[in-house]
Amino acid sequence: MIETREELDAIRKSCYSMVTKSAGISAGTAIIPIPGLDIGSDVVILMRIIPQINSKFGLSPEQIEGLDTETKLFVMTAISNTGSKLAGKYITKKLILVLLNKMGVKVAAKGVSKFVPFIGSAVAGSISFTAMKLMGNSHIEDCYKIALATLENKQRQPMAEPEAYIDADDPSITPPY
Repeated sequence: MIETREELDAIRKSCYSMVTKSAGISAGTAIIPIPGLDIGSDVVILMRIIPQINSKFGLSPEQIEGLDTETKLFVMTAISNTGSKLAGKYITKKLILVLLNKMGVKVAAKGVSKFVPFIGSAVAGSISFTAMKLMGNSHIEDCYKIALATLENKQRQPMAEPEAYIDADDPSITPPY
């Protein structure tokens, strides 16, 4: 579990770096003028980085399952409130394809642009890089909001009451001598 805001900020920075590297790989694959190769590559990349991001933020399904009931309920509510489709979920090829289809215009433009020699490949690479960065960074921000809300909630919770309260001024209690 993330303990400090500084730790949370460091995780976000690390995830941004991971997404940028993955977006570069996606762009490199999109430059190759083989229809369908770029989409397949994007699916594989997203199926790898989304669970890594979830895990770094403590939001993998296994990590959430290991939380106490109250914290788990808070995290699931925070996930619902952000509208995240990926945080706390098992990432499947079908889920990734649904999300890529929602970005259909970009994907279609990327595919069509490949058939224009050289410039088309550069355009496809640019679109692929931008789409991957957008999708990855959006997920990072969702995870950050969820983890920050959880951290703030944890810090707000009152200290647990002692199991037995002893009034030090009670004359009926004698110290053990």
